[in-house]
Amino acid sequence: MAYDRIYNFSAGPSILPEKVLEDIRDNLMNYQGSGMCVMEMSHRSKVFDTIIKEAEQDLRDLMNIPDNYKVMFIQGGATLQFAMIPMNLMKNGVADYIVTGNWSKKAYAEAKKYGKINLVATSEDRNYSYIPDCSDLPISEDADYVYICENETIHGTTFRQLPNTKGKILVSDQSSMFLSKPCNVSDYGVIYGGVQKNIGPAGMVIVIMREDLIREDLPTWVPTYMSYATHAKNDSLYNTPNCWSIYVCGQVFKYLKSIGGLEAMAKMNEEKAKILYDFLDQSKLFKGTVEPEFRSLMNVPFVTPTKEQDAEVVAATKAAGFDNLKGHKSVGGLRASIYNAMPKEGVAALVDFLKKYEAEHMA
Repeated sequence: MAYDRIYNFSAGPSILPEKVLEDIRDNLMNYQGSGMCVMEMSHRSKVFDTIIKEAEQDLRDLMNIPDNYKVMFIQGGATLQFAMIPMNLMKNGVADYIVTGNWSKKAYAEAKKYGKINLVATSEDRNYSYIPDCSDLPISEDADYVYICENETIHGTTFRQLPNTKGKILVSDQSSMFLSKPCNVSDYGVIYGGVQKNIGPAGMVIVIMREDLIREDLPTWVPTYMSYATHAKNDSLYNTPNCWSIYVCGQVFKYLKSIGGLEAMAKMNEEKAKILYDFLDQSKLFKGTVEPEFRSLMNVPFVTPTKEQDAEVVAATKAAGFDNLKGHKSVGGLRASIYNAMPKEGVAALVDFLKKYEAEHMA
């Protein structure tokens, strides 16, 4: 690998495409003749105006975002959306949540501060190792929206089919799968994603929201900055935004367009994930923790027979030039996050190492 870079399997902040990092490096001190770094320039400048407009247009091109959806670049990451969503969308004060892992569970708990929140499905009974049947849920007649985390970063599950919301607005946290495959935006009322998983540096979330859901009549207790109308009316420039993150995300959007868009990216992600899952399925030492039909292409949790051996493998992988393979503290084990920028060679190298470890420890 170039620059003595390791294979970084972090769940976030995570790996970025080398081509993007090289382009950023080459423009770091003097961005396109401006005489300054993007980190230094005014968000009101003509140079940055071009950066943010191009970033939005490239994202719209990649996802085929309809004209009646607003794109907003908001500081605070995905966790802030756990509160912003109910604050802005609950006209009736009612929402239905599907809890399939750590992040949807946190969003569910946060939303309960703002209204009547119904748990209409959960996979907690089997430690979030599957996605429950969502074809005929007890959707509340007065629900303002139905909420999912479409790809659970910690537990490694993903929705293969969207839930039947029976006409209610679908809100999806796509943080750890954002831009990993094509997406029919019209199926959703709101899509959002913290960018540090798959597309940029931490500190920002991208919100894609149908315009008719952006309300001006919010309760007076909702902070100005927590109103989507504030960001929509000001084109994400109500205050100084995370200019650097917007710039880097924009570079990633251009990179994705250059390699063939989300269809090409999805094919690469499927090929990468197959290498790792095929190994786990035949291994006598390592075992995947997710039921096969619900496996994420982005986050792959797995375990050995004991916690002690899990820790030993993590230490061995780090010594061998792989990093961030320790499972989340809430579940333990190991986890390989193989986001868009992880090359197939990185996954193959990890599998080769795990095969060698297994051969040495199963003899």
